[in-house]
Amino acid sequence: MKASKYILPTTKDDPSDAQVNSHKLMIRAGLVRKASAGLYHFLPLGLKVFKKIESIIREEMDLSGALEFSLPILTLSEVWEQSGRWEKMGKEMFRIKDRHEVFHCLGPTHEESFSSLMKPILKSYKDLPKNVYQIHTKFRDEIRPRFGVIRSREFVMKDAYSFHLDDESLDETYQLMRKVYRKIFSRCGLKTIPVQADSGSMGGSGSEEFMVISPIGEETLAIQKESGYAGNVEKTPINWEHEKVEKIFPELEKVSTPNEKSIEEISKFFSVESKNTIKAVLFKIDEKHNVVLFIRGDREANLVKLKNQFSATEIRPLSEPEISKLGLVTGFIGPILTEEISKDLKILFDASINSTDSYILGANELDFHFKNFVPCRDLKKEINYKDYSVAMENDPCPISKKPLSLEKGIEVGHIFKLGQKYSKAFDIKVSDKSGKMITTTMGCYGIGVNRTIATIIEQANDEKGIIFPISVAPFEICLVSISKTESEYSEIEKIYEELNKNSLDIFWDDRDLGAGFKFKDSELIGFPIRLSLGKSFFEKKEYSILNRKTGEEKTYQFSTISELEKEILSLREKLFGEITTIV
Repeated sequence: MKASKYILPTTKDDPSDAQVNSHKLMIRAGLVRKASAGLYHFLPLGLKVFKKIESIIREEMDLSGALEFSLPILTLSEVWEQSGRWEKMGKEMFRIKDRHEVFHCLGPTHEESFSSLMKPILKSYKDLPKNVYQIHTKFRDEIRPRFGVIRSREFVMKDAYSFHLDDESLDETYQLMRKVYRKIFSRCGLKTIPVQADSGSMGGSGSEEFMVISPIGEETLAIQKESGYAGNVEKTPINWEHEKVEKIFPELEKVSTPNEKSIEEISKFFSVESKNTIKAVLFKIDEKHNVVLFIRGDREANLVKLKNQFSATEIRPLSEPEISKLGLVTGFIGPILTEEISKDLKILFDASINSTDSYILGANELDFHFKNFVPCRDLKKEINYKDYSVAMENDPCPISKKPLSLEKGIEVGHIFKLGQKYSKAFDIKVSDKSGKMITTTMGCYGIGVNRTIATIIEQANDEKGIIFPISVAPFEICLVSISKTESEYSEIEKIYEELNKNSLDIFWDDRDLGAGFKFKDSELIGFPIRLSLGKSFFEKKEYSILNRKTGEEKTYQFSTISELEKEILSLREKLFGEITTIV
């Protein structure tokens, strides 16, 4: 491809709304252009990267035995109502009513569609297992689209769904997909970490996210390298093992604390650490239940664990008026409550609280707190302590009990053991060897194509621009030429055509621009290999080859096109070899 025939709208300046490198560089390098909030046009260079990633995914999925489908983006509301997710998906779902007053949605995911499609196709155990997939556009009405294509409202995903006779078969495909995903991301030049995750609205018994460590990641990962544990902090269990405190504490005492509400203020007032306090966090669950969680002052409530406790769709903080209506005083709430107040509350206690230790907490009276509160002594009833808190740095690893470390990560893929949630909803049954009808079990496996592109750029860039892995670069080789006459142009064109004839993925920057401008564009876009033919070529028969990844540039004496091609192929092979070593 010649640059003079191409669209190459590179820019020097970062877009004003871009916060992260991938967003800035995708705009500046001419890969995408913003259409509106959370919607992006893919330009020719960006689309080439997109198609290369799609191709890698498709190749690996096909090799695994998965079968590709293409389903409508627009899906009937009745299939979502059948699974119970028409309401549960919430406001992220784009809902549309057609001219016949029938509701549809723009598919945010396709469990329902594939389930209803496969139900009449799968009839016998001989039809199983089957793994079906598509690479298709999805829609989610993000409340705050951000980071360019990392969190957009329209995006492309590879979503796959497997159907099985039993859990053993499901686990075999689940483990196979785990390996396939590592291979896909490795071929894209990404180093991923599979982490234990929450299944959320997808349901099911188990799931793993494939994360790429990045400071801009929206997910926080809890990692213990020695044990090999990796989990999303939302999912990571905290196994508290409190020692019994043998000390005899003074009696419970009510203390005047005018205007001292926050944990920071109370800790300072009583000269204690925040871990020696208990705070109350209040929520509304699915607009049905008022919940108060008592949790140690230095911990944060884990909304995912709370949602799972109630099998809830939505959870929100209670408002000041709602709290007052319950007879509670914000900033001074404690667990010693009257029966009148308690009857309208579901009361939870986090396992961070040691029942035999002493704490400071609210006295349920304006401007008053209790000190010397010992749960096992002062509550006078048996308490069920459960894990409701977010994992923190140095919490015990669920496997080894050694300290966890925290990292930020970007999710590029997610695999689920869905179990029978959708099989039961859609009554997907097959006959077993004895003729008995058996409900199938399912798996689900997704990869975000858009965010994979952005994550590659987040992981591979420098002050000059993008450093694309050769497997997904828009072109593997950029030929930068500087010619002053038609005969010089023709001589370079001959080399370009010969290289093209041998199927090298080459982009020739033949624009009538200065060498510096062309070099900067090639580095901004991130072509892995740059071949330069300019003044030295015509005067001394010298050419240079740049390795964009290392910045190393070597000069060679030109003898034949075959020798030049040999040097390019040698570097190309080396760059592909480096990708295959990524785990």
